[in-house]
This record gives sequence, structure tokens and C-alpha cells, in this order.
Amino acid sequence: MATTEKRGVKDDRFPSTGEQTVWADVSPLLTSACNDLQDGELIHGENFSLFAAMSALEIMDPKMDSGIESCGYRSVEEAIENGAAPIPLSSDRTVDVQCTIDVMDHLLACEATWHKGHSLAQTIFSCIYLLKLERTSSHALLHSYCRIIRATCNAVISVVSDARTHEEEDLFTMAHGLPLKGEGDEKCLSMLNAVEETISRQLRACKAPSSKKKVLEDIEPLQTNLDLEEGFCKALLCRIRFRKHFYHVLMCMRKPQGRGLDLARKHIAACLSELSCIHKSLGFLRSNACGSSQDDIEDGTTASGCQAVGFDASLNSRLLAPTPPRSIRILSWKKALEYYEKLLQDLDIICSFSLDPLLEGVLRFVVQFQRSQPDLVARAHLQLLLVQDGKLYGRDPFYDVISRAIGDQEVQKNKFVGHLGQLVINLLKILCTNAAWQRRKLGKILQDWSVTSVQVELACKIECEEKSNTSADENACLKLSKALLIWTEEQTYWIAYRFLMLGFELELYSPNEYCMVYWFMYIILIKLLEKAQLRIAGSIDTTKRKGKKKRELSKDASRDAPMPPSILLLQCYIFLSEGLAMMLAALCNEHKVFQRPGIFNTEQERFIQHFELLQKARILDHISYVLFEEWTFRSCFSTVVKYNYFGDVQRISKELKNSFAGDPDRLAEVRQIEQVAVHNRIALNVINHAGGHDPSLNVSFEFSHHPCFAVAVVKRS
Repeated sequence: MATTEKRGVKDDRFPSTGEQTVWADVSPLLTSACNDLQDGELIHGENFSLFAAMSALEIMDPKMDSGIESCGYRSVEEAIENGAAPIPLSSDRTVDVQCTIDVMDHLLACEATWHKGHSLAQTIFSCIYLLKLERTSSHALLHSYCRIIRATCNAVISVVSDARTHEEEDLFTMAHGLPLKGEGDEKCLSMLNAVEETISRQLRACKAPSSKKKVLEDIEPLQTNLDLEEGFCKALLCRIRFRKHFYHVLMCMRKPQGRGLDLARKHIAACLSELSCIHKSLGFLRSNACGSSQDDIEDGTTASGCQAVGFDASLNSRLLAPTPPRSIRILSWKKALEYYEKLLQDLDIICSFSLDPLLEGVLRFVVQFQRSQPDLVARAHLQLLLVQDGKLYGRDPFYDVISRAIGDQEVQKNKFVGHLGQLVINLLKILCTNAAWQRRKLGKILQDWSVTSVQVELACKIECEEKSNTSADENACLKLSKALLIWTEEQTYWIAYRFLMLGFELELYSPNEYCMVYWFMYIILIKLLEKAQLRIAGSIDTTKRKGKKKRELSKDASRDAPMPPSILLLQCYIFLSEGLAMMLAALCNEHKVFQRPGIFNTEQERFIQHFELLQKARILDHISYVLFEEWTFRSCFSTVVKYNYFGDVQRISKELKNSFAGDPDRLAEVRQIEQVAVHNRIALNVINHAGGHDPSLNVSFEFSHHPCFAVAVVKRS
């Protein structure tokens, strides 16, 4: 509490704390906190809820109490009576078509804004035509388009609700009592197809040569200005076809066991093609716009630049109590097109996935997919593809998935396999959430995996103690238990590694904390490598024993099998982590870089804050801040140069390029870490040659080649 005596004011609201109380002025501390906070950061207590704070109403405050606003309509009927949503949109048929296209464009922008996390009531259902859809039945074009919009909303809500990937503060799936479903929505595609066919005939008629025009004279044009007919037909067709193909994409991707993925890719390609046509219609619509134009294409929500009719963003805030009172900013038409292009590309990546039956391949794909920062809708589709009816892709039971990972089908008999299968399901669901939510959940499920590891280990010990009078079958059962324990511990270390990596992606670490993070990561990777090697060795041993005689086994034992590429890649990450940790420690020791003391906490406190969840899970015994401090104290540049960590990464990378020649994603990953090693090796040599007493040398770190492994940048001042 800041002192009140400083200003000579006594506050009677607080009880007396006695004459011996020493008051401290915390104003400088609060000022430092404010200066240190970045945009979007927040200091709050444990019981603080952002959702509750943002949804709170302050009665009679114009910014918070939506009911106090005197302007605007008080009901949908009042809005319609005052001509806010006319049918037809204009008595002039040319203007009517222009206004309809504006409604389509604004709805597209509203839909993209909704996908970004805003409420339906303030985005798509700010459209009065959608609130009273039966009124549009006389306007076939607008009616069919609004129906497909409503059906698409239901499809997206269904996916996100089933996947439950939406963030806790999201209003995404809240319907607020809106008319989301209506009689006849299942016929939305047939209605849209009929309208599309009509406009296609009109387009053919206006493009037909003069000799054929007499035959087509009975086809009524869209509007009265025949010079604009072709342009308007094309602008409408690309928008209608985009909606149709996008709806097909959503339907195909919901088919069980990934059966609709190939067809979904065709519709995605068609969607992207129509998006390109929509963008090309900008010039035509801008040049023939009528009515008041919006400021700029960067801010406008329609291609024409005109304000769309039939929308009132504040109407639902006054009519529906759960609707947030604050007004929101709808994405621009240009940003909406960019959003859909990104969404379709993400969905295409999901559809192109080979449905790898091995858990290692699935985890690698999800992590790689998340690097592109997909939005909610794409992540929900990925989760529903991976986990259907408690099975991988809806076809492979998870006890089977674990058996394949271990390399022995007999492991299914172990009593822990069912529980581990549920842990794998939870892990896949968590990996499909956004990065912040994912990291928070991974830190919590680490304890579940750790406890299960302990339980499996205890079971193994009990079996070992009873081993004295065991038969060969019981001995084999013991080996399976040990194999299951190794696999469980491997997954636990993988989760811990992913937890630390997400900290870099979320920019949770400051430069003076990189050293401790890379050091902790190095230790976890060592453990992960150890368990992976034991699992692979056990799997090879099981395969050999099933397929060979004892004499052949003794011959094979003398041969050293080549290291699998996955092990070599892990070794690269170990060398990178250890090399970076030692390089940062040496910079701190010899160049006094990154020694800025924390304003609010010590280095030890930051160590505890970053690794508390990992230490609670007890995945690394005897690892403490004291051990880290001793390790960093001994670090120097001569040691980093001597062990040549970055050179080892370069050497292994050359071998891995041949191994991953047919896998473009893994090849790109190898090239990334190779570039990190190359640049850090050069920087290390420059720093080492400069010696420890060169004040002109400035060293900083940036993530220019890999999102989680930094590159040293050396400059002279």
C-alpha cells in the first residue's frame, strides 16, 4: 500500500496498524511496472476473470450500459418499419443488385470477424435480413444467400462445440437466442444452385454473339443497364460459388474417418479460385458504385466502398441481455479475404495429411501445423479428424496406437494401457488449442503423465520381486511392462520439451533468461534421447526375437545398427541447446552481457517461476537452481569452442538431409537448425577472437532462422 502520510492524509477506512508500523512508498515500483508492461499485458490477481471484467455492466454509464443509449432502434420490427432493411433493396434494379453485393461483402467481413472470436449477435446477426429471414423470400438472390450463411454458421458452431477448442473467454459458440436454425435450411444448396443457374444463363446471354441473341431474348436481365450486365453477373457468381464450395468443404471434412478429405481439397481449390475472382471484381464495383462511399479499401467492408444496407450492430445489444455492450470493429473486406485465404490453406494442409498411424508422426504433424498459427475453425477441424469416437481418425483404438509405438501388440494386455490411451486423447486435444491455452494445459497434464509413470514403475518393481519362480511367459510380461514404462517416460519428457518450446513462441522469456531455459531444455532432451533409444532398442529386439533363431540373434548382437534419423535429429537439438546455454553463460561471465538484475524478482525466483510445473511433476529429480548456478559459473568461451557444439550440428545435418530427402517438412526443419548452427558458430568465433575486454562488441540474440533457437548477432559500436 502506498503511504498516505506522504501527502498528510489519514484514511479512516483502514484500521490502525500501530505506531511501530513502517510505511513504504510503492509509487516507484508501480511506475516501473507500468513502464515494463508491453501492449496486451496485464497484472492481475489469481481470482481475476477477464471474461467477467469485460462482460460487467455499469448502470447509467453510456460506455457500459447499452440500454441508456437513446439513439438506434429498440426492436427489429421498428427497424424494418423505418426502412432499415428494405425488400427489394431499391426500386432501381441496378441499384438493387449493387446493394445486394454490398450485403454479401459485409456479411463475409462479419463472418470473418466472428471467426476471430467476436459474438454472433454483433457480427453476422447484426444483419436484419437474417433476423427476419422469411421477409426475403420474394428476393431469391438475397434469400438463398442468407440461408447458406445461416447453414454455414450452424456447421461451424457444430465443429467448434464438438471439438471444444475455443478459448475460455470466447463468445464464439454463444447463440444469445438468435434464429440460428429455420425450416428449409437443409435445402439451402438447392436454392443457391437454382439462383446460380439463373445468373449463369443471364451471363451467357449477355456474352452471346449477336446471331444467337435472338434465341436468348426471353431471358430477363439482372438489371436495366445492359452495359453493366456481364460485370454484375460475374461479381455475383463468384460470391455465390464461393459460399457453395465453402459449405461443401465443411460438410466433407465432417465425414467420419477422413473419407471426405480428398473431395474437400477439390472444393478448397474451387474456393481459392472464387476468392481470386471476388478480389478481381473490386475494380468494376468501385467504378460503378452508387451511394455514399467509405473512406478506404483498407477500412471498408464492401468491394464497392459503399455502406451496406440492412445492418445495425447495436440492435442485439439492446434486445439480448447476454450480448456484450461494447461496439466492435468489423474486419475490412480486404482483411476478410486474407483471412479466408489463410483458413482455406490451413484446411488444405489438414486434408493433405496422410493419416499417419504412428503417434510420433501425428504429434510431429500437429506441432508443425501449429507453427503457422491457425485460427480456431482450422484447429477445431484438426482435432475432430484426429479424435473421433475415442479412436485415432475414428478407426484405430488408442491401445493399438500405443502398441504400434512400443513395437509389440502384446502390450495391450497391460492394465495401464487403457488409462494411457485416455492420456494420449487428452494430449492430442490440448495440442490442437491455441498456443497460450496449450502451454497452460500441458503444464497441468505433466503431473498426470508423471503419476502414471510412477504407477507403471511400481508395477514393474513388484513384478521384478516376484520374478524368482516365473515362467518364460511371465518374464516376457515383465519386459512388456518395462517397455511400457520407457514409452510413458518418453512421452512425459516430450510434453515437458513442448512446454518449454511454447514459451519461446509466446515470447515469455526475456534475453537474460534464455540461458536457464536452454540449460533446462538440454537436460530434458538428454532424458528424451535416452528413453527414445531404449524404446527403439527394445522394439528391434522384439522384432528380431520373433523372426530369428538364437544363433542368428547372437550374430546380430555383435553388429552396431545405424542410428535412426529421429535419434540423430534429437542429438542436433541437444547440441544446439547445450551450445546456446554455454555460450550465453560465457557471455555473462566474460563479457558481462545479460546481467541486468530483475526489478521485481531475483534470478532464482525466475527459475522457480519458469520451471515450477516441471519440478512439481518430478520429471527431473535433483535439478535445482543451485545446480544451474554451478554449471554457469564454470562456463567459458574456451569450453564452447573446444566442444564445437555448433560444428557437430552442421556435421549431423548433412547426414540428415539425405535421410529426409523425401520429406519436405523434416528437410526444412533440418535446414533451419543448420542455419542456426552456422550463424552461431561464426558469432562464437568472432567473440572468441575479440577476447573478454572489448567494450565495442555488442551481442544480441534474434530468432531469424528458428522460432525457438536463437542466433547470436555481433556488432561493433
